[in-house]
Amino acid sequence: MELDFERCYRAVDSRDQRFDGWFYTGVTSTGIYCRPSCPAITPKRRNVRFFPSAAAAQGAGLRACRRCRPDAAPGSPQWDVRADVVGRAMRLIADGVVDRDGVPGLAARLGYTPRHLHRMLRAELGAGPLALARAQRAQTARTLIETTGLGLAEVAFAAGFGSVRQFNDTLRQVYGTVPSQLRTGRGGPPTPGGAGTITLRLAYRPPLHAAALLGFLAARTLPGLDEVRDGTYHRVLRLPHGPAQVALTPTTGYVVATLRLADLRDLAPAVARCRRLFDLDADPEAVDQTLSADPALAGVVAAEPGVRVPRAVDGFETALRAVVGQQVSLPAARTTLTRLLAHTAPGPGPGDQEPCVTASASRRREPLDHPAGAGGDGGAGADGETAGGDSKAVASGGGRGVWGFPGAEEVLGLPDAAFGMPVARRETIRALARAVAAGEVDLEPGGDRAETVRRLTALPGIGPWTAGYLAMRALGDPDVLLPTDLAVRRGAAALGLPDSPTILDTYADRWRPWRSYAVIRLWRAA
Repeated sequence: MELDFERCYRAVDSRDQRFDGWFYTGVTSTGIYCRPSCPAITPKRRNVRFFPSAAAAQGAGLRACRRCRPDAAPGSPQWDVRADVVGRAMRLIADGVVDRDGVPGLAARLGYTPRHLHRMLRAELGAGPLALARAQRAQTARTLIETTGLGLAEVAFAAGFGSVRQFNDTLRQVYGTVPSQLRTGRGGPPTPGGAGTITLRLAYRPPLHAAALLGFLAARTLPGLDEVRDGTYHRVLRLPHGPAQVALTPTTGYVVATLRLADLRDLAPAVARCRRLFDLDADPEAVDQTLSADPALAGVVAAEPGVRVPRAVDGFETALRAVVGQQVSLPAARTTLTRLLAHTAPGPGPGDQEPCVTASASRRREPLDHPAGAGGDGGAGADGETAGGDSKAVASGGGRGVWGFPGAEEVLGLPDAAFGMPVARRETIRALARAVAAGEVDLEPGGDRAETVRRLTALPGIGPWTAGYLAMRALGDPDVLLPTDLAVRRGAAALGLPDSPTILDTYADRWRPWRSYAVIRLWRAA
């Protein structure tokens, strides 16, 4: 990745927060690296080097600044935009694939040899997959040291290190101090909340229109899955080593995330999925600048800056929701999904245990602490219809515990009575579940977007609209337009734009590469 020295230095000199995560500033005279917005005195030009990743800076022998904490900066937005192998690799590394499957597992997911993958990442980011994963493990370890009361040996293995010695050496190199000193300087006791509970801040680039995010998600809450309550989004996650409960509260400058993990090895993938759901690595100023150049959108962009694309923590879940929502209203889709979840939610049994640090790598779904029942403010539906104001009635859980979403294998095991929909749509869901379970369709962020869309549209009952919707939300493609969507057409008409699908598709070329964000704004205008 080429970094223009003059442009980067101007960003550092002005302490421009928009570039945090885009690149890192190495100061050779002090031996540290910082984020561009670091409040320290601007270093002299002759003492500055710029790096495309924290791992590259660490590889040059620099340690992380203790003042600006560059390892906690928002991620680079280019990994959302880029659909190439490097972009896919970065999304998979963030999800912890290297820690779980090693570099060979990552390379196999991408269809390349480990050696060639290393060459590509080294050329783009100045570091190979192991170094990039190591930098992430160091950040995870620091979070555990500062927010939990775990012993340092437990932290080492929970963060993904192979040995305590490797853990000590890495943290000494990255932070310039021993792990025990990080705990001494944290300024207070661990955040209360029980074993396996961690509270941390997820940084983002402002502005963030929190009401749009929470409204979209609140209109789709399901008993058995999630809720929006008092400005906080709660849900259950299915993670590689077990279940987790998360609570996300947007505030000025960051999102407060409270994670209750069954296994602390899942901290990195939990954080990655929460960031992905709230689109926290986006560059809203770049998006809004492009969209506001169109006079028809300038007013809504000025009125609501920082609208994000609500993405997904589970690609299969989003796909099943989209299929259920075909040609029906959002309340009707939610009712159908509620019935389906009722057939998969197990009751509490004598073998149930509370999540804890030593919990086994179970796929069992865990209950939330509160029953679902959140209302919504009427976001766009999966079928393009807008939601009504009856979401509380639909989401009423009747006092039952809230459970996680079933996986593809579980859905395949459900009887016909669980679906409550036409036979053709039920068979579409089963065909989708079989393709996902067999690995033929990859709905996770590291999937090949073009290939996934091609395979989706080859399934019976899945057309361009559904595939495009999943590319936008499950695969994170920022440049998807849904010109045939009813709510998109209504929103376009409300803003004085052409509402003919063909004409709108041509007109929307001026919104590239941010057409997914334009879709969200058109849904809101509808």
